[in-house]
Amino acid sequence: MDKKYDVIALGELLIDFTMNGQSAQGNHLFEACPGGAPCNVLAMLNKLGDRTSFLGKVGKDQFGTLLRHTLDEVGIDTSHLYMDDEVHTTLAFVHTFEDGDREFSFYRNPGADMMLTEEEIDEEYIQSAKVFHFGTLSMTHEGVRNATKKALKIAKENGLIITFDPNLRPPLWESLELAKEQMEYGFGICDVLKISDNEIQFVSGKEDYDEGVRYLQDKYHIPLILLTMGKDGSRAYYKGMRVERAGCKVKAIETTGAGDTFCGSVIHYVLHYGIEDLKEEQLAQMLMFANAAAALITMKKGAIRSMPEKEEVEALMNK
Repeated sequence: MDKKYDVIALGELLIDFTMNGQSAQGNHLFEACPGGAPCNVLAMLNKLGDRTSFLGKVGKDQFGTLLRHTLDEVGIDTSHLYMDDEVHTTLAFVHTFEDGDREFSFYRNPGADMMLTEEEIDEEYIQSAKVFHFGTLSMTHEGVRNATKKALKIAKENGLIITFDPNLRPPLWESLELAKEQMEYGFGICDVLKISDNEIQFVSGKEDYDEGVRYLQDKYHIPLILLTMGKDGSRAYYKGMRVERAGCKVKAIETTGAGDTFCGSVIHYVLHYGIEDLKEEQLAQMLMFANAAAALITMKKGAIRSMPEKEEVEALMNK
């Protein structure tokens, strides 16, 4: 059957307020950047020519309207973006440090992204994609967790490739135990896992990345695991192979969206080559492209509107 979408992503769509200088009075100025990891991933896929759709919920407020317009503008399908009459759009304030790293303050108690229900998961819609992508922010609370699990069950039964980026944000969980539990659910169902260095240490309890990945492989048999190590680059673990490529050196101003840009680039490769028979050379190429794309996004503010063009990524790779 011909699929309508290449990738459907479920999860949070929110406003990232990023610091952008000071006013004449010396007050911090914040810029309202459309964000949310699953949509950042889709925005990168869109840049690479893939057909994408987002499943989630925003508030029926100015921010929700802005987010819907943004997705429409960048070409992400919004036919399953719901708007909540009562709960406001989720907000995240991003505080940036000297080295470009950051911490988040979330305004989400509740936020509209947590309000997605099982009833809003449409089986026919999920079946219309090749890949289904999710994270753990849609698993922090029971209602949206049930919606996520229903969507995953449909995706699994219909043979979609399932991609997972835990994207752990400790302040949003009532306990780290619950966070770990839901991450483990994701490991058990996904075909492709993108995980960061600190997340692998958190879930495996092992300092050494290779040991941490081995723990996940032995326990969950995930076909393809991608480990991101910030500016140090990334690794792919696949059928006994371990491929590593260094990061690209750029002048980073903010790291928001770097992991998502990496993730979108990887999913693009998976769409083209599948996950049955990847060669070492393809994995190396995938990592180099994804590393370069992730490096480029750190040179701009925000994510959804800041995704690099394919030509820019290739130019940085060749450099």
